[in-house]
Amino acid sequence: MNKELIINVTPDEIHIALVEDKLLVEYSREKSKTGFSVGDVYLGKVKKIMPGLNAAFVNIGHEKDAFIHYLDLGSQFQTLQKGLTNPKAKNVPFEQLRNEQALKRDGKIAQVLTTGQNILVQIAKEAISTKGPRLTSDISLAGRRVVLMPLVNKISVSQKIKSNEERKRLKKIAEGILPKNYGLIIRTAALGKEAQDLEQEITALVNKWEMIYKKAKTETPPVLLANEINRTTAILRDLLNVSFSNIHVNDETVYEEIREYIKTIEPEKEKIVKLYKGSVPIFDNFDITKQIKSSFGKTISFKKGAYMIIEHTEALHVIDINSGKRAKVADNQEETALEVNMNATPEIARQLRLRDMGGIIVIDYIDMHQSANRQAVYEKMKEAMAGDRAKHTILPLTKFGLMQITRQRVRPATEIDTVEMCPTCGGTGKITPSILFEEKLENLVAYYAKEQKQKYLVIHLHYFVAAYLNAGLVSIRTKWMMKYKCRIKIIPDMSMGYIEARFFDRNGEELH
Repeated sequence: MNKELIINVTPDEIHIALVEDKLLVEYSREKSKTGFSVGDVYLGKVKKIMPGLNAAFVNIGHEKDAFIHYLDLGSQFQTLQKGLTNPKAKNVPFEQLRNEQALKRDGKIAQVLTTGQNILVQIAKEAISTKGPRLTSDISLAGRRVVLMPLVNKISVSQKIKSNEERKRLKKIAEGILPKNYGLIIRTAALGKEAQDLEQEITALVNKWEMIYKKAKTETPPVLLANEINRTTAILRDLLNVSFSNIHVNDETVYEEIREYIKTIEPEKEKIVKLYKGSVPIFDNFDITKQIKSSFGKTISFKKGAYMIIEHTEALHVIDINSGKRAKVADNQEETALEVNMNATPEIARQLRLRDMGGIIVIDYIDMHQSANRQAVYEKMKEAMAGDRAKHTILPLTKFGLMQITRQRVRPATEIDTVEMCPTCGGTGKITPSILFEEKLENLVAYYAKEQKQKYLVIHLHYFVAAYLNAGLVSIRTKWMMKYKCRIKIIPDMSMGYIEARFFDRNGEELH
């Protein structure tokens, strides 16, 4: 499978699209100012104990107080707290900490935490809707090939590494490198790697943890102790493999960051990072804009006129499958239902990844009376979701055609409003004559060329309008250039409305 990462950097956000065989399967947006919070480590202060929930609310400096359940404290929570707060243990190196008694699974949070207590936590789930972030004190630091787990004292190997010899080899290497009081998960990316590669990464993660541990002893909460890497690099860390063919980015700074990161972890793949310099917007060039517009609406069409409707509620997501016009022409209802349901299944799996839908998902398939057909759809769904990195559980179809899926949710589902306000009337229902748009454009060109003394203009326009202005041997664009002594470049942009226009100068700065 051919995988490509397309990164569109704008002044406010970084848009990241993962494409598999030219089909958009994952899309995320990271605000440049706030960054990516899952994995961030904080020193927080317990604000309120909730005995009824066996949980507590913790102030970590966010707008909403974060939530931590007793079971998320981790079995060695007492050892960690002693190392941070006990005067006798404060100067003891982490590797020399003595393990305290492990927390019991049926314990009470009020016996462990008190209001006002400092607590070292990591964000496990971002704030979603009205809920604050979900926390854990069972902290882990993820790397490309391994995940470091302080105080766990256990080495695990990814189940995707099937060879017993390779599992034993990797485990033996880790045992020889890992200091005392640390545990490790060896990821699939470690397959076939030399001891030197693993040692370098483990040492870096141990140093990162020691920095966090040292700062936690001296800082005043709430305070951020360590950032997770940015969203772009996190995707690279988890996805970069043999089939990852290209990474296209339209910003030179981000391009250099990604290139340096890949040079560190996979030097032989440095050449797959490519700086996009085309005049057409990067998402338009790789057909991402069109796929976003067609994939994030309430109604999603798929093969042969069938479609699905996706609804979001506070408690769950609901997907309803409809056969569309097929039902009017088909003779065998059971065969039609099976065909539509089988065609819908890969698209549902893609939508779950694309929108990052989590929690409970209920799919209402078209009714099928034969149990063998229901089983076939269930097997198809398991196959379609095999490549989904989020933890998920799929239940077989009920006799009423309902399938239930639970999928790991660590951040809000991606929602994009694909309905556009009419750019002509601005939603009023009344428009100025469209024939005047050309005159309006020319007036703007004249203003920027004469009043602002611009000698080079870049105009983003809808594809149809751009084609109209560029048509002919002596196009309208050429006439304007001669008339106003200004070089004009017209760029077709799929994101623009029919009579929208955006003007930029030679350096890419938008003109107002």
